[in-house]
Amino acid sequence: MTGAISAWLTLILAGVFEVTWAYSLKHADGFTRFWPSLGTLAAIGPSFTLMGVALKSIPFGTAYAVWCGIGVAGTAMVGILALGEPTTSPRLICLALIVTGIAGLKVTGP
Repeated sequence: MTGAISAWLTLILAGVFEVTWAYSLKHADGFTRFWPSLGTLAAIGPSFTLMGVALKSIPFGTAYAVWCGIGVAGTAMVGILALGEPTTSPRLICLALIVTGIAGLKVTGP
């Protein structure tokens, strides 16, 4: 049980790094700004590494879908909270559907 929990926590952390590099990339201005560019590159490595570790225990399709889902939903939420992107009902419903899908994969998978 502990191994499974560890794998899922690793996958969640990989998703957080996914959001981090996407946010840094937004501020890197086409890799013309040093610190945001460095932040982007520094977050990509752990994101992929942690995803690889999680793949040892979590089925490929589930792990990849959850990793991408965390990245997509997390990035959209950061866009709303930090960048002032619109919070229309359809956007929020779609985000809720992504989160529901991620939770469904966790509940129905190993």
